[in-house]
Amino acid sequence: MKKHRILLALVSFLALLSCSVKAENPSFTYPNSIEIPIGGNTYQSAGNIQEKITEDGIVNWSNSDTEFSIYIRSSLAKEVEIHLDLIQQEENSEITIALDKTHQVSLNPGQTDKVLIGKMKLATGYNKITLKGIKKDGSDFAKIKNLIISFEGDLDLNFVRDNEDNRFYWGRRGPSVHLTYALPENQDFKWFYNEVTVPVGQDPIGSYFMANGFGEGYFGIQVNSETERRILFSVWSPFKIDNPGEIPEEEKIILLKKGEDVYTGEFGNEGSGGQSYLRYPWKAGQTYRFLNSVEPDGKGNTIYTAYFMDPEKQEWKLIASFLRPKTDTWYKRPHSFLENFIPQKGHVQRSANYSNQWARTSEGKWIELTEAKFTGDDIAKRKYRMDYSGGEIEGVFFLQNSGFFDQFTELNSMHHRVNKGRAPVIDWELLP
Repeated sequence: MKKHRILLALVSFLALLSCSVKAENPSFTYPNSIEIPIGGNTYQSAGNIQEKITEDGIVNWSNSDTEFSIYIRSSLAKEVEIHLDLIQQEENSEITIALDKTHQVSLNPGQTDKVLIGKMKLATGYNKITLKGIKKDGSDFAKIKNLIISFEGDLDLNFVRDNEDNRFYWGRRGPSVHLTYALPENQDFKWFYNEVTVPVGQDPIGSYFMANGFGEGYFGIQVNSETERRILFSVWSPFKIDNPGEIPEEEKIILLKKGEDVYTGEFGNEGSGGQSYLRYPWKAGQTYRFLNSVEPDGKGNTIYTAYFMDPEKQEWKLIASFLRPKTDTWYKRPHSFLENFIPQKGHVQRSANYSNQWARTSEGKWIELTEAKFTGDDIAKRKYRMDYSGGEIEGVFFLQNSGFFDQFTELNSMHHRVNKGRAPVIDWELLP
């Protein structure tokens, strides 16, 4: 009986050790290892107070209701060993790390470098590794630079690998995706028309559902905050620079006219130029119509004008008309894109449906556009993020990104939709 009690106590003690691990700097069990930078692959997925994730990793973690999620995509299901690469630990704390199982680890003052967490199993596709704080003596639970995965054999992982050219920022924003609509050759096109529907629940903050792109700018709808949404129309300057204040006067975008309540100004950071937007409470589930023109003025400049159909008033609203100097072009490269412009929201899925695309020649002939090429940005091309999709579904084109879903569309693939035969009916005399 005494031996039996001793055996039970030993089993209980070993079970406790399997759930709670004292942190140390171990050698790896497996011969291969990969470092996952926290700064480019992690989001605060719970907690009311915003913690700080920088290019150095998690540098502020003070609240017990905070949850961090690290996302990686695996080529196969595989048992791996997890380690954390700590920035120096200041006080005692306990945290949990969860994947297919949850490990609890105690961290001690002065610890740096690699801390063993334990063995877990990656699933095929995207995996979410969750960090939570249990208790702490100091101001922070931990400051973490990298997650390290060690393994045996082969394993391909997709994640944001480096911060060259600010890729942690772009990677956390998520992959931007585009549809470029095929235009017939040897014709001059002045107008482009498109219809956009954002499905209910697919409109998180930070989304830009760009409807009517052209060679020198873009036109679409944004979600800017819990209370503000915009219709945005911008034209790049021919002088390529990120600071609009450095554009020479002779190459600045000139505002010709704008609609009622429309803000106009300059924008920068991703090229520079003229910007306009109307604060408008557009709704998910509602279809919106966009119409814009590109036309050379015969003096070496080009005029860009954008209209948005207000479905409640059933009338076209002028957003703005800009003159772009040193430019002589008709409408080129009609396209749509989907992006997230807030890095903290790059783990939330968004999507949009694009339907009934038409281009109108300078001579007044409407042509339906039913073929589109699907492409992605640098983050998608590098396969740092693969949660992107686009193409045709149920007779309309669509784009989808972020949210770390598993099914993706091959970049540079061509997609077709059926002809609808519903050319836009525009009363040109009534356009403001």
